[in-house]
Amino acid sequence: MELLDFYTGRSFDAYKYLGAHVEETGTVFRTFAPAAQRVALIASCTGWQELPMERTGDGNFWTCRVAEAAPGTMYKYRIYTTEMDFIDHCDPYGFGMELRPNTASIVRRLDGYTFSDGGWMRTRTDCKAGPLNIYEVHLGSFKKPGAAPDSWYTYREIAERLVPYVKEQGYNYIEIMPLGEYPSDESWGYQATGFFSPTARYGTLDELKYLVDACHRSGIGVLLDFVPVHFAVDGYALARYDGTALYEYPHADVGSSEWGSCNSCTRAARCAAFCSRRRTTGSRNSTSTACAWTRSAA
Repeated sequence: MELLDFYTGRSFDAYKYLGAHVEETGTVFRTFAPAAQRVALIASCTGWQELPMERTGDGNFWTCRVAEAAPGTMYKYRIYTTEMDFIDHCDPYGFGMELRPNTASIVRRLDGYTFSDGGWMRTRTDCKAGPLNIYEVHLGSFKKPGAAPDSWYTYREIAERLVPYVKEQGYNYIEIMPLGEYPSDESWGYQATGFFSPTARYGTLDELKYLVDACHRSGIGVLLDFVPVHFAVDGYALARYDGTALYEYPHADVGSSEWGSCNSCTRAARCAAFCSRRRTTGSRNSTSTACAWTRSAA
């Protein structure tokens, strides 16, 4: 990630630098919190005890390396707004999270799944010369294994049921309603807290990749709904992340949406880099979130 691109809103790969990244000698954690007095990592591998993070780059970023942190490790950033006051936050760029009501981020590898959809990727088109028939679906209510509100199929189990259905009905694309982690079931994902974390309601990042792969191998394109305009107000997430309005508008008259959520300050370059998007073709992904969940866009 180039700092100039990050600060001018042109960075499309901030997720490759920020977040938790597994390397040979452990996991590197990085977060952007320019107004923080100090930042510490607390994690399951440290007994949830503080591990101080150091300022890096231009001083607005914080980092540490933990040899014991592996995929599956739960963690949070303890962000001090004064010498004594702090709030424990999930990772804005985390690639996994606990199922609500728990709030920890989870270390996930981005390279843990190998796609087998080469045929689809070579022949996909923008559908301008042929029919485009899209089936929009909310994964939690398409089909359910039981009657309980929190009875859900996994991403893999959904693939076994959804792909045959859309093929039988004549669809060639599915549009999946928002999958970024969110605290309230009733929001259907439209008030997120983890924009880079596919919701744990249905499984892990690798299982979501399996669903996309299964669709592609059956000739079905995948569109992922992405809602960067606002986010949930929950204090463990993006709201006043470093003690200031880092991701939201600083003024109350425009800072709150009609749903009571925080409006993203998309005019700020740091927020533009967070929810960056660019034009692509076919079902190749058009947001940095989707690139993190699948693979880098060409």
